[in-house]
Amino acid sequence: MSLKNNISILWDGHTSGELTSESCTEENIASLDEFLDSLESGSIKAAEKKSEEWVVNSWVKHGILLNFSLRKKHPFVYGDVVYNDVLPLADTSDFSQRGTRNTPAATVIRRGAHIGSNAILMSPCFVNIGASIGDGTLVDSNDVVGSCAQVGANVKLGANTVVGGVLEPVENTPVIIEDNVSLGAGCRVTSGFIVGEGSVIAENTLLTPRIPVYDLVLEEIIYGYLPPNRRAFTRFVHSDIGDHPLFKGGALKPAVVALDIEDSTRITIEKEDLLRK
Repeated sequence: MSLKNNISILWDGHTSGELTSESCTEENIASLDEFLDSLESGSIKAAEKKSEEWVVNSWVKHGILLNFSLRKKHPFVYGDVVYNDVLPLADTSDFSQRGTRNTPAATVIRRGAHIGSNAILMSPCFVNIGASIGDGTLVDSNDVVGSCAQVGANVKLGANTVVGGVLEPVENTPVIIEDNVSLGAGCRVTSGFIVGEGSVIAENTLLTPRIPVYDLVLEEIIYGYLPPNRRAFTRFVHSDIGDHPLFKGGALKPAVVALDIEDSTRITIEKEDLLRK
């Protein structure tokens, strides 16, 4: 029986109330362990790009939720601290064999997260279950990559960046950062926003479906998606709420402006890449 079928059977048992953490068997736990191993190897993912569209694998999200529902909490000791959780941290002992670095003493990678080869994770940072970090990607200090977020290859996440997680509802697409994207320090990407391949995002930019993207390349307003190969930054535009008498002189709301990437921007990114090697 396939892993997907095993997870589907466990999910049906859990949602019907027949399968709980008390009735869960060693065989059930073994299926959940196999599922986590597959997440960590990258052979299964919470979302995949098919025919140029990102598609959610709901059964993978079900498997993640089952690990929280069917496992019992246990104490785990790391250093001098006792943590209480249903899952341990990921085993990172093979990172050096794959050219990946995780610096001491606070690169926290939860069990069930995929970390690619030749990646760099700077302390402190946190990568949650179901997240995927592509080959050659930099996760800088104070970064958080939420559950099920998909970060592509050769991506730069600037310091103090938050890539939000979308575990529930299971049918919702998680945050997607496609290959060769550069996110400046302090960026926030939330609520299933998709950043197109090769884009460069300025520092402290908030990318969320609630904030419009004024794409000056296609000359249209987009929500929830930044097209590939854009240079994006925050600006403020007039808001209708400014008509209210409380807002003397009008009011502004945030927006994202997207332009073509200039050659000078590409050269700067290439120089930064050289420093990381």
